[in-house]
Amino acid sequence: MGAVLSALGTLGAVIAVGWLLGRTGTLGERAAPVLARVVFAVATPALLLVTVAHADLHLLLSRTAVVTWSSTVLVALTAVLVLRLVWRRGAAEVTVGTLASSYVNAGNLGLPLAVYLLGDAVAVVPALLFQLLVLAPVAFAVLDARATAAAPDEDPRSGRAWTLRVRAVVRRTLSNPIIVGTLTGLVLAALPWRLPEVVYQPFALVGAAAAPLALLTFGMSLAVPRTAASRAPRRELALAVGLRSVAHPVLAWALGAALGLPAPALLAVVAMASLPTAQNVLVYAMQYGRGEALARDAGLVTTVLCVPVLLVVTATLG
Repeated sequence: MGAVLSALGTLGAVIAVGWLLGRTGTLGERAAPVLARVVFAVATPALLLVTVAHADLHLLLSRTAVVTWSSTVLVALTAVLVLRLVWRRGAAEVTVGTLASSYVNAGNLGLPLAVYLLGDAVAVVPALLFQLLVLAPVAFAVLDARATAAAPDEDPRSGRAWTLRVRAVVRRTLSNPIIVGTLTGLVLAALPWRLPEVVYQPFALVGAAAAPLALLTFGMSLAVPRTAASRAPRRELALAVGLRSVAHPVLAWALGAALGLPAPALLAVVAMASLPTAQNVLVYAMQYGRGEALARDAGLVTTVLCVPVLLVVTATLG
């Protein structure tokens, strides 16, 4: 558990620096959106290219991956059903709420947790790849679709209007920097030969800035004075926190036990499912200007709850 506390302490220190920068206005009023844009368009794509290019794609066929993917899909579908069908939220708000409920902090916290608690960094790969190859592309496609409208002189119900809209969505999706970085890494990982490491070094150097910049952005967002309009809706926040901190670990345990995972593998999938909402969700929300308050507050609350949740998981399964 020392690994968990150490990782959380490191995250907390960087977030505190971001809060101080935002509170004092050292970087100016527009610093947080600019940093979010740098993370979204430059640092994160570089990090994902290197990460996915070095991933073992055979892990996608393991029982551990099946449990990770299935539990994540169930959590995401639950969030979509409640937000869309029960509470009638818009597509963009549903998308951000679903990410806040299902997108875990696999990189910043999951990696050190896997290394120090589980003794193997491979444990984080199924969750990381699922988020990069499935959750993020689907979310961006939905958010881009909301930003794309038919031409003013077109009947939005006509076949030509739909064709233009589909083409625009595909074009925006395939030009999304994060999707481009992920797909490029996937192609490189599937090649029968490896590029020299010197080719990856510039991308690794730039990608190393993704995590600290995202944390600084998160801290700066916490320094913004709260108003009624800037607070996350209580129901949406309760749903995201409940799914993220309670439902997902329970689902991972149930599915892992049903598939007969050995004790170490079961501990790994449940620990990864117990991770808090990733700060990247806030970066994505800021990029598209939707659900920023929910992404920020869900990240904060689930990070605080991460320690007791992981203590229960390790005491029960460790």
